[in-house]
Amino acid sequence: NFTGCNIDIVLSPDDEIAHAIDSQYRRDAKDMQSIFDESALTRSSGADKNVELFKTDEIELSNALLESEKAPIVQLVEIVLAQALKRRASDIHVEPEVDCLRIRYRVDGSLQDVLRVPKINQNAILARLKIIANLDITENRIPQDGRFKVRTEGREIDFRVSSLPTTFGQKFVLRALDKGNLSMGLDKLGFSQQPAENFKAAVAKPFGMMLVTGPTGSGKSTTLYSVLNQLNTAERNIVTIEDPVEYQVEGITQMQVKPDIGLDFASGLRSILRQSPDVIMIGEIRDAQTADIAIKAALTGQLVLSTLHTNDAISSITRLIDMGVEPFLVASSIIMLCAQRLVRKICHKCRKPIEVSGDFLKKIGFQGKTTFYAAQGCKYCNNTGFYGRIAVLETVLIDDTIREMVIRKKSLDEIRAYAVKKLGMKSLREDAFQKVKEELTTLDEAIRITTEE
Repeated sequence: NFTGCNIDIVLSPDDEIAHAIDSQYRRDAKDMQSIFDESALTRSSGADKNVELFKTDEIELSNALLESEKAPIVQLVEIVLAQALKRRASDIHVEPEVDCLRIRYRVDGSLQDVLRVPKINQNAILARLKIIANLDITENRIPQDGRFKVRTEGREIDFRVSSLPTTFGQKFVLRALDKGNLSMGLDKLGFSQQPAENFKAAVAKPFGMMLVTGPTGSGKSTTLYSVLNQLNTAERNIVTIEDPVEYQVEGITQMQVKPDIGLDFASGLRSILRQSPDVIMIGEIRDAQTADIAIKAALTGQLVLSTLHTNDAISSITRLIDMGVEPFLVASSIIMLCAQRLVRKICHKCRKPIEVSGDFLKKIGFQGKTTFYAAQGCKYCNNTGFYGRIAVLETVLIDDTIREMVIRKKSLDEIRAYAVKKLGMKSLREDAFQKVKEELTTLDEAIRITTEE
């Protein structure tokens, strides 16, 4: 009578019923709703003026969902953080809109709507974020950067905070940096056989330059930090210069650039070279000056790691030459090039096999036989069909022939053809297809992250 629908009665385990209720009505969102409802009531009485008193450099989130004695806004912010970590979010977006404050999580590379907070609570929530990130609470006109640390379930998580003034208020993005992701060795990052062997060979060399390329959010930092973690021994002096320092690693000297006082990558790198480093990691090579110093460091006895923004591995060569670096210096210094993307891993608990036409496989260049799967969605993967991400790589070890081709200014197509034919280089798409054959991802995902090919 109430729904106008026919009702079928079925048996279901308790946890499945609880999950259905949770997924449809968002129990955590209801918890948040009750908190900011309370906050809206107390706002008129001035109770939220105490928000600024809860300043801390480290937040304990383990009991965030159970504590009720904290100020409502403080509790709401901690629940947002706790739920983000529970859902494996890499970023939290706090976005002012015309009539509300929108909160979204980035999980496995995709943004998901989580909550819309009434506009009346916006200023208090943004003030709380500024306080815990040690930002200037009175400054609303310019972007600010900060960071803070939380503890949850025995783990320490760093959050990097960026604020941006917008039409409807300051937007915040909080990047979660879990150092636990860096404790693994290169052999546990899920690399395919060829990239794994190339990385091991490059890391074993005493000097030279390794470049990892890819767009923002492609996992370059995680890969480089994992390399540093493997090299981090008492016998080596490892120094990094970054913008900003993402992960704080014990045993490694880390420096952050400060352009406002003249400390950029180039000037910082010159100072690092006077510190007798064995390994140098440069957050990004952005200009000719930094590239020139980095390459000369690689030629004088240091192992240099850095990143560039190019679509594939071989294009790094022309990128450096376009910056003004002489081809013979590029050829002499580089020992390995790597292009990287991140592909979402299919949830093995709810995936379903599908048929793919032979004509389509032939069109996209997929070779070999395998079982193809499509993403479904279940409680384990939060109804997304995917759980986690894995790196897709294109790597090439630079040999004498490639060095000679660079010096003679051969085209990228010629260098790439040689790398594929003689060195067995696998393209990003080929490595992505390998992940499909290993039943780690879907064919659609493999195509999506390699569209430039």
